Amino acid sequence: MNTDFSFAAPRQRVMVLALLLDALGEPPTALHPVGWMGTFLKRARRTWRASSPTAQRIEGAAWWSAGALLAGGTGLAAAGLPWPLQGALLKTLLARRALFAAAAQVAGALEAGDLAAARRTLAWHLVSRDTAELSASEVAAATIESLSENLSDSVVAPLLAYRWGGPGAAALYRYANTADALWGYRTPELEDAGKFAARADDAFNLLPSRLTAACAVLAAWLPATDGRAAWRVWRSDARRTSSPNAGQPMSVFAGALGLRLEKRGHYRLNAAGRSPDVSDIRRALRLARWTLALALGVLLLPARVVGRA
Repeated sequence: MNTDFSFAAPRQRVMVLALLLDALGEPPTALHPVGWMGTFLKRARRTWRASSPTAQRIEGAAWWSAGALLAGGTGLAAAGLPWPLQGALLKTLLARRALFAAAAQVAGALEAGDLAAARRTLAWHLVSRDTAELSASEVAAATIESLSENLSDSVVAPLLAYRWGGPGAAALYRYANTADALWGYRTPELEDAGKFAARADDAFNLLPSRLTAACAVLAAWLPATDGRAAWRVWRSDARRTSSPNAGQPMSVFAGALGLRLEKRGHYRLNAAGRSPDVSDIRRALRLARWTLALALGVLLLPARVVGRA
């Protein structure tokens, strides 16, 4: 394993290159590693035959593990590639441009007064919940929630995984996150079979979500955001979501922007805040960009500096 972590070392260069390449957009689905992961997971699900809860858990865990070995092993094989090729591979495991573009698209639809288009874009790109009855304020809130959560899941986390363990760790992380997105639901079919995938994703995101939240608190000291409130709401509300990780960056964004972020029947973050509107999506995008810049700065630090922190 490479132990040269000076600023110009390959892993740092790979991460910077991956983010630069991400500005070019996504490759075709047929050539996209995350697309391959999704295809494997969907085909695996069609083979499930277990009927009892225990058997479903075992079956789901076994299929998850098989995919993890495949994804992680493929990533490990890529560790021998020249660093520019590793940068191109890591780019496919990130979703910075797609995430920011989707949030901006929802904001654009709301600014144009097209609530139906905003709901469709939100459902298509950012959330799995039913958006048909959401108000404009709820659409804005869901967009900000997804932006903050996925900033961790889809950008900071794969970068952190790569920084720690190279392409094998980054591929394994992205597989775990994709498996949770497809299997990690509390429905009759997936409650047991998808439990291992959901728990694995929770474990993989414990550190990235908190790194993202901490960087967001620092970014919240910029003008037009509230650093004190970001810290206060993070401490009080981070555990109010069912996920041990989603509430970390979401609560910081709620406090920093002075907003009440709420999903009906599930959670309410920063209850004293005001209801979001479309202008808050633009503010959240600015906060997300600065948060990512700070997180990248941390990830580019030499290992000897991180080790003394």
